[in-house]
Amino acid sequence: MVQPKGPGFQTLQIEEYVVEKEPFYVPMANEIELFEAAYIQQIPVLLKGPTGCGKTRFVEHMAYRLSQPSSVRQQNGGAETSAVPLVTVACHEDLTASDLVGRYLIDDDGTRWIDGPLTRAVKVGAICYLDEIVETRKDTTVLIHPLTDHRRILPIEKQGVLMEASEGFLLVMSYNPGYQSALKDLKHSTRQRFISIEFDYPAPEVEAQILEHEARVSPEIAAGLAKLGEKIRNLKDHGLQEGSSTRLLIYAGRLMSQGVSAREACQVAIVWALSDYVQVQRSMEEVISSIFE
Repeated sequence: MVQPKGPGFQTLQIEEYVVEKEPFYVPMANEIELFEAAYIQQIPVLLKGPTGCGKTRFVEHMAYRLSQPSSVRQQNGGAETSAVPLVTVACHEDLTASDLVGRYLIDDDGTRWIDGPLTRAVKVGAICYLDEIVETRKDTTVLIHPLTDHRRILPIEKQGVLMEASEGFLLVMSYNPGYQSALKDLKHSTRQRFISIEFDYPAPEVEAQILEHEARVSPEIAAGLAKLGEKIRNLKDHGLQEGSSTRLLIYAGRLMSQGVSAREACQVAIVWALSDYVQVQRSMEEVISSIFE
């Protein structure tokens, strides 16, 4: 239930969150059609791509798109008026199975069961988005296996029940392949339960379009920032661990739209955010100077 808490503020149960305003998203290829097909066929989806390339925005866009009256979901027999809730879990190394499924809590009235976000998503038929799944412990990841094949069930061992997923439930996970290591990688038994959609940073002309819209800057500044992003990403093999994300370029653009100089905006939003090494910072600052003179 929505609980108003003052002007512009409200509290939602996690399974009640619906993307009501269309998120701006520019397709890179046919990822929208692939996701729609996977949703209709109830096939779990794995999104792969570098930090800040638009994976989360894409999931939000699809949750909104599938909620619309003309969506492929409703053309295939979905409810005409029901929206698709989006349950998002930011994964981390301390995330346990109980954090996802639920646990018993003790209060003044005794012991009561509290559903976790995954259980709530299964119940209401939401899209459950597990962001940066490789950060999660492998024994926690195994928990999702029964949800990702023909069974579509969630075992809740502490209650001794098996919960069948509602019709609209879809499991979506994301991770950054650049962070893979022997300790942080998906088990093959997990990977082979998903279709994978690969993302990358947009082409400069597409990224400029995104920057112009998201940062509210002129086409000239947007083009300059897109060119900057492309050049900084080329430094990845020269001491830079990871290139500039589209998100950081948007931050720089927003600062510039508030009157911050281009060099200072790029310094605080990109250079200092990406590296602590003086030599690498100087290399990035030289690139900035060549674009924003």
